Amino acid sequence: MINRTLSGTIQGVTVYTVEIETNCSDKPADMNGPVFHVIGLPDAAIRESKERIRSAVWASGLQMPRGNVMVNLAPASMRKSGALYDLPIALCLVAFKGGLPGRALEDTLVVGELGLNGEVRGVAGALPLAMHAKELGLKRMIVPAENAREAAAVEGLAVYGVETLSEAVRLCCHPEQVAPTRVDVRKLFEQAQRSTLDFVDVKGQESAKRALVIAAAGNHNLLMVGSPGVGKSLIANRIPGILPPLALAEAMEVTRIYSIAGLLPKDGGLMVERPFRSPHHTVSDAGLLGGGQNIPRPGEITLAHRGVLFLDELPEFRRNVLEALRQPLENGVVTVARSAGAFEFPCRFMLVAAMNPCPCGYYGAPGKRCRCSSIQVQNYRSRISGPLLDRLDLHVEVPPLPKETLTAKRSGPSSAELREQILAARAIQKRRFQGMAIWSNADIAGTALDRFCTLTDSARKFLDMALNAKHLSARSYDRILRVARTCADLNGHGEITEAEVAEACQYRVLDQELRPQDPWG
Repeated sequence: MINRTLSGTIQGVTVYTVEIETNCSDKPADMNGPVFHVIGLPDAAIRESKERIRSAVWASGLQMPRGNVMVNLAPASMRKSGALYDLPIALCLVAFKGGLPGRALEDTLVVGELGLNGEVRGVAGALPLAMHAKELGLKRMIVPAENAREAAAVEGLAVYGVETLSEAVRLCCHPEQVAPTRVDVRKLFEQAQRSTLDFVDVKGQESAKRALVIAAAGNHNLLMVGSPGVGKSLIANRIPGILPPLALAEAMEVTRIYSIAGLLPKDGGLMVERPFRSPHHTVSDAGLLGGGQNIPRPGEITLAHRGVLFLDELPEFRRNVLEALRQPLENGVVTVARSAGAFEFPCRFMLVAAMNPCPCGYYGAPGKRCRCSSIQVQNYRSRISGPLLDRLDLHVEVPPLPKETLTAKRSGPSSAELREQILAARAIQKRRFQGMAIWSNADIAGTALDRFCTLTDSARKFLDMALNAKHLSARSYDRILRVARTCADLNGHGEITEAEVAEACQYRVLDQELRPQDPWG
């Protein structure tokens, strides 16, 4: 007799079905006792599962088969990894000794790691596995208790959380006596906590605030340039408080990624706020893009999906790391190739970066003496390549604040007020792009630019003059149009006016040639 149940494996962010087949012979093959084999391209964690399973079964007062045990993880051609197969294998083996009814594991997906004492421990990726179970048409899923709320976010699937192997066996024998875990997803959304950091705390810097409003309204990439201590990081940390809330579908996307990465909080549930990731400048390309030896894990750009990736001290990042960002910024997806295959990770995020104007940080700062030569300044800025700079829609200077502003009381628009402006502009975009595969103004491309970015005659003449004066690339030209479209949306205009084109052009400060300066003057 062969016992079967279903589990899953996660390759990148895609889930594949794994069928677990167990067979047992009547007698041991030799005098050394029964042999326990696991086949189907298992990794070391799976091969070691036989010892965990034996100990867990005995500690739970259950019986193991006396003969040789053969476990097959199908399909055999796909590499399997992790300890999530412990529980389903153990349940199949317990069934050999009559511990489970004959059809107890039908229409059920099972995952869970076992401790030596029979404890069922949490696993990564419970939510995407639950979504996969629903897609397969399964009725039930058995998961570790700590993953139950996470998996129960999938409607239409009965999710049962178990703390021990004994509890899992009782559930399979008497399912009518156990209620599935239930989570009110919409209630979670209603109770979502917004960021407590407020823009009213930022003194001055009105031009930077305006640039951030434009960036958030159109999902544009932004670069802030300013001396140390002027408030670049202070401003960036408040971006989540002005972004539109996640829609339910977006929240499921983000939660799926964080579930796979094992970064969801212990109480499970959904990620209800847009992510904000700020990796250190020493991050490797694998840490940023995603990587691993066999099956890669999500990197920082994927963890920032539908949110913000903040790169502070941009020129300090390694050149190969920055250049690796170019393709994901354009396509919203990154492909990581490994020996096991090519894996795609979503990475549609808003990039916010900050940098000093020179190595010492005081180039052009009033009242400060820059110690850098023009060559040093040029070399410092050249760490950011032209193609990467083209992909940053807005470049904004963040100047030092005058004494009067620093000593004055905090005032200005709050995050809630700025967010209202952004939501109004996003509502216009939602109506404009209804039924199209365009999410925001930053995604407008090709013929859609001609259709949605119509200019007045004076605006077109101004843009022609700007192109001749700044020698902009074709990519920069397109980005100016997109930013101008967002400015017009914030102003409630259908056609893009000359003032909105001028505002978009002023946010390309690093496209201008570096002006020579006497650093000792």
